Parts: sequence; C-alpha cells; structure tokens
Amino acid sequence: MRVALFLTCVNDTLYPDTGRAVVKLLTRLGVEVDFPMAQTCCGQAHYNTGYRHEAEPMARHFSEVFGGYEAIVTPSGSCGAMVRELYPRMGERARAEGRGGGLAATLAPVVPKTYELTEFLVDVLGVTDVGAYYPHTVTYHPTCHGLRSLGLGDRPRRLLEAVKGLELVELPGADECCGFGGTFALKNPDVSAAMGADKVRNAESTGAEVLCAADNSCLMHIGGTMTRLRTGMRPVHLAEILACTEEEAAAV
Repeated sequence: MRVALFLTCVNDTLYPDTGRAVVKLLTRLGVEVDFPMAQTCCGQAHYNTGYRHEAEPMARHFSEVFGGYEAIVTPSGSCGAMVRELYPRMGERARAEGRGGGLAATLAPVVPKTYELTEFLVDVLGVTDVGAYYPHTVTYHPTCHGLRSLGLGDRPRRLLEAVKGLELVELPGADECCGFGGTFALKNPDVSAAMGADKVRNAESTGAEVLCAADNSCLMHIGGTMTRLRTGMRPVHLAEILACTEEEAAAV
C-alpha cells in the first residue's frame, strides 16, 4: 500500500521526529510512505480564526497534492479533523453563497481517505500490536479533535496496551480540554494556563513518567506547563512510542 504522510505545519517546524517515527512505524508494517514536498498548511489556523475564504486556496492545494494517493496519514487529530470535518463544510458554505459546487467537488476525493495515524493502524491495517517496546509508565491524554471530531475512541489505548514493557495508567479527567485550542491560548491566556495546570496536575497524580497524546500542538502546551511546574514528566507523541522496538532499546 502506498500512502502519503501529511505531517502538518507544527510537526514539520517543531517536531520532525514525530514524522520520522510515523515513516519508521509504517515502513516496518509493510507500508510504502511518500512525503509530498509540495504540501503546505491545510488552512486550519485560518479557518478557525474566521478567515474561511483565505483558507480555501490552501484546501484546494491540499487536494491537488494528496489526491492521487490511496490514503493520507497524519499524526495530528486536529489537522485530520480539518480535512474530514471542515473541508466538506467549506464546500457547502461556498455552494450556499452562490459560488457553485466547484470547491466541494475539488475537496471531496481527499476527505474519506484522510486518516489520523491510530485510525489508519487499527481500521485500515487491522493491527493493534505493532511490535513496539517502551519500558515506561505512560498516561494517555485524548485530545479534543481526536476525541470529539474524529471519534478515535479506544483506538489509541488499544495500541498502547499492546506495547511491550509499557504500563498504561488512567488519567483523571482525561476527556477535559488541556487549554490549548490553537488561538484560544493566545486570546484567553489566563484561562488556557489554568486549564493546562489542571491537566498537568491530573497527569502528575498518576505517577507516570510520560504523558502521551496523538497531537503535538496539545503536547506543546502541556509540556510547557510541565516545565514551568517542574514535574519531571515528559510529553511524548504516540507515534514515537509505537515506533520504538526492543532491539533498539537493547542497543542503547
């Protein structure tokens, strides 16, 4: 199977190791992974800030870049939700404004074949045990877009539970937002910081070494709060845990 990695702006700029982990993981599972160099922002930041029309050219470009692949895999619940949930809405809004169905027709092919990483692993490849080894205590935070927009459910947990050496502990208040919310953190910094502190205190109460999530934008917010509160915990993207193997750990 030949798929495209949609890395996203945040990962490309700040967390390239997550992208490397996805390639390593999928290659180990027999998937051919391409990284289309022409990929850019999906338009989420613009759309969510009220610049819907400005986001449309980015959405069109996304469809042009990724349209020829069997599947599009992203290690980001929020950007995955932009394509799956908001691209159809953008097309319908354009139609309602009397601009025809061109945008909807352009975006339609990429919507059903865009998958957040855990969806692709569990639903498309049909695996939960990916051959990973991670000898640490981990607690999992389900991010808002993955939980509410994509409906990831227990897929991430099932993948983590199958990792050898990993002890998964329950996060109190797991379904509560961490406070990032993109521009929400900029427009409402005090509320955002308080929500982040609540999330970190809950994570710290588990005694886990690592807080795991499937969205680095939320991990960036949580990780910054962890640093300020001097917790000693580490934020780690789920892909980086699933990419680890026992052979690699033994070689260190």
